[in-house]
Amino acid sequence: PGRRLLQFLSYLGACDRLLKQGYEEGQVEEAMEMFQYSEKKAAEFLHLLAQFNDMGFQQNEIKEVLLLCGNQREKALEELVMK
Repeated sequence: PGRRLLQFLSYLGACDRLLKQGYEEGQVEEAMEMFQYSEKKAAEFLHLLAQFNDMGFQQNEIKEVLLLCGNQREKALEELVMK
């Protein structure tokens, strides 16, 4: 099989694993794209997004801060609290 097919199958597998963790499909696809299809980084992002969302922060602000801080939890939390 071609390289693109293997990449696509790998992407589908990663999405499937993230969906099974309870994340929404749209968020999973967006996270995978934002992190050039790195399952590890997308998973970190989704985990922190859910965590900060539960704390009552706005989703668009969380996304912005996580991208700026490179998924660093403490740094992102500081930024969110200061907003």
